[in-house]
Parts: sequence; C-alpha cells; structure tokens
Amino acid sequence: MTGTPELYDDINPAPRLLMGPGPVNADPRVLRAMSAQLLGQFDPQFRLYMRETMALYRQVFCTSNEWTLVLDGTARAGIEAAMASLVEPGDLVLIASFGRFGQLKTEIARRCGARVEVIVREWGEVFTPEEIEAALRRFSPRLVAVCQGDTSTTMLQPLADIGPLCRRYGALLQVDATASLGGTPLPVDAWQIDVVTAGLQKCLGGTSGSAPITFSDEAGRAIYRRRHIEEGLRTRDYVPGAGRIIGSNYFDLAMVMDYWSDRALNHHTESTTMLYGARECARVLLREGLQASFARHAKAGAAFTAGAEAMGLKIFGDRASKLPHVTGVWIPEGIDGDRVRHGLLRHFNIEIGTSFGPLHGRIWRVGTMGCNAREDCVLATLAAMETVLAAEGFRFARGAGVDAALAVYGGTA
Repeated sequence: MTGTPELYDDINPAPRLLMGPGPVNADPRVLRAMSAQLLGQFDPQFRLYMRETMALYRQVFCTSNEWTLVLDGTARAGIEAAMASLVEPGDLVLIASFGRFGQLKTEIARRCGARVEVIVREWGEVFTPEEIEAALRRFSPRLVAVCQGDTSTTMLQPLADIGPLCRRYGALLQVDATASLGGTPLPVDAWQIDVVTAGLQKCLGGTSGSAPITFSDEAGRAIYRRRHIEEGLRTRDYVPGAGRIIGSNYFDLAMVMDYWSDRALNHHTESTTMLYGARECARVLLREGLQASFARHAKAGAAFTAGAEAMGLKIFGDRASKLPHVTGVWIPEGIDGDRVRHGLLRHFNIEIGTSFGPLHGRIWRVGTMGCNAREDCVLATLAAMETVLAAEGFRFARGAGVDAALAVYGGTA
C-alpha cells in the first residue's frame, strides 16, 4: 500500500447535527432502506418498487399525474431535465427570481437555448400575483419557472394564484420545490402547476442523489412530442416524435418516460439504492401524514426563531414570506460569522450555513427540516449558539434562547 495510513481507514464521520439549509441528517429509516441488497433494474420486484414509488409520490405531490417518478441525480438534475425536455431553442422562458436558485434556473434556461426574460425581487422578498401577471402579459412566455422556497434567501413564494394565471396566458409553470416539498403545503393539482421538481435532502429527510418530479398531461404531451429513441434501442416499429430532438440524452424525459412505463426502455441503469431511499422518504412522510409534517416543521422553525430573537438576534427578510423551516439570522455587528460557525462545528458537532452573493457573510441560515425538525435538535442548536456567541463577546441573557424555544414547545426550563 502507498500513501498515508489514513487513506486506508474506514469511513467513520463525526456525528454531526446538520442544522443548515440542507442537506440535513438522513432519517435512520431511510439509511436502513438504502442498505438493502441490490436488484437488477428489470427484476420484477424492482419494477414493483418503481411503481410503488410513483404511487407514493403522487400522494406527496397531491396529484393524479401519471408521470410522477424520481430521476437519478440531485435536485438540480430534475430542474435541468424538465427544462431540457420542454424548452426548445428560441422558446421564451420567464424566470421569477428572488434568490440564488432563480439565478440557477436562468443559467439552465439559457444553456437550453431559450430566450430568457427575468423578473427580480430583492433578496428577502417575493412576488405578488400582479407582478407575475404583468410579466406574463408583457412577455407571453412558453414556460414560467420559479422556486417555491429559495434557501439562499429563506423566502417562500406563494403559488396558489400563479398556476391559474399561467393557464390563462398559455404558459406552462415549472416549480422548484427542493427546499419545500414535505415541509409546507404544495397541492400540485389544486394549484394547477405543470411541473414540480424536488430533492430528498431537505424536508424529506433523505440523501442527495434522487430528484422527485411530477408533470401534467399537457407537459407530458409536449415532452413526448420530442421523443427520439437513441439508435441502439430502436425497435422496427419505431416512429420518432414530430418535435425537435431533446438536446440531452441523460436528461431526455421522453426516454425516461419509456423507461418508467411498461415499455421498460433500457435508457439507463436506475440506482437501486437511491430508489429505495426515495421510496422510504415518501413512505415515512405519508405514514406521519402531510399535515402533521407541515405542523412539525412549522413548530420547529417557530421555536428556533423565538429562541434567536430572545438572544437579541435579528431575523432576515420579510417575516410574512419566510419559509417555516429555514431561518435567516443577521450576523451581529462585530461578530465574525465564520468563527461562530466553526466554533459550533468544532465544539458541538453542529453545522449551520452562511449564504450566497449579497448575503454571504451577512446572515446565518439555520434549517429545521426532515428528522431534525425536533425539539431536541432546536434546543441543542440554540444552547450551542449561546455558548459560542458568548465566547465571541456577544452580550445577551444566557439561557433566554433555550427558554423561549421551550415555551413554543409548551415546556419550561
């Protein structure tokens, strides 16, 4: 063997408590499911697990969409697959951007060859329906793309009015729910959303690497119109779609649809382990109940926010538009934000986040998501922050943060 002795050590990470904006700690039940033995992708048992996963995520998304499945890849893979499969070069795409992940969708749409128009709100704010309608009237887009929750700004965009507006103006609506699915309501059919993509590593309490996606019949028809099966997989009766070939092979949702359907097109080798994990994330959520999960996330976020304010910390952004389960905290003047984060990690094995762009180094972001949306996790994080902030010279009433959070949970110190 060559190299340092540590190179050959077992993987044995420190027991971190991940209280940042994601990923969060995976639910132990998800990890257990992911340790199950592998199956071949066309094994009847595996195909059954695929169908069960589709059925579970229809309930998670509150939809009857036939095309509800998971993609191999991170949440970004879902966003890009949807755009690559729906957007043809020259199509006009409207991005409603209120943070870093609106900027990401702008980047992806441009790479798909779209003509992109962007409307922007200040980081810490969200759009009104009137602003969206004005942009629809002005630009007449083929597709509108927006986040439900953007963790870079900790904001939650109301969506109930946007789907009907897009239908009225003939646009498809694509929503990135990476930061929100499972933690706050997202009734896809009731809100008339055409495409929703997400990830497992936040409110669903899983690992990054699988992207749940659902799309409407209209979106499915638009995608399947561009169906062009790769040469090595074509059958004698193959007839290509009338639309332009999708520019990505891996992110070609028309072929992915054939893979997940009874056609069982051999498009790729599904990650058995990630499918197990995605299925278990949905099962655990639905076993708890959507409303119970939403309430648990809201209470954990409220408890952390109350604790932070009791310590004299200020909350970032428009409070009326805040994600229930991700909180931005202004870093106090004279306090080194990175030193606090490093102190939490070094002494308490707790991770919190900073932010991007104009907010980098100005706020901390704390997530209370997935299986970490619990009283003990919130209290441990606040207690550790009290200790580290006191050591950095920040003056506040020691114990106030924990006591305030306990009061939200109905307990006493």
